[in-house]
Amino acid sequence: MTERYVILDRDGTINVDSDAFIKSPDEWLPLPGSLEAIALLNRHGYKVVVISNQSGIARGLFDLATLEAMHDKMRRLTAGAGGQIEKVYFCPHGPADDCCCRKPKTGLFEDFAQDKRVDLKNVYSIGDSFRDIEASLAAGSRPILVKTGKGLQTLQKHPNLNFPIFENLYDAAKYIVSKS
Repeated sequence: MTERYVILDRDGTINVDSDAFIKSPDEWLPLPGSLEAIALLNRHGYKVVVISNQSGIARGLFDLATLEAMHDKMRRLTAGAGGQIEKVYFCPHGPADDCCCRKPKTGLFEDFAQDKRVDLKNVYSIGDSFRDIEASLAAGSRPILVKTGKGLQTLQKHPNLNFPIFENLYDAAKYIVSKS
């Protein structure tokens, strides 16, 4: 049987987002139910990867060691809830860097698909911002929008989105496991 994956955005999907950026492990706070959502997906045979823009590095707001400390906290708290994050893919570039990995570009999706030998058309991708959705669609994965983080703003600016939309990551996870 082929391994099944779900791609998650980080800020605004798994953890509380901030317009001032999440710059330290102390600022990294999980959204209610998000860690339990990852555990639910894992219990139903889904592996979870995170694909995240982290332009705070390019902006000089934090360094790679601090980012890794945030991801260590995310993994530790997820494990405490009974879940596991398989891998974190991140873009360290700023909006003006014209890289291929910053969402809405698909570089990180392509890296993931190649690393794990996965056909993206079978992979749900959950995020809160329009760039998450754009990247998911461009990469050929199955987008889901959550209303946490920037999700409500995304819905206001793009009211005619035609794919599943949920209040939060836990509701999205329940939907995915109901389809398996």
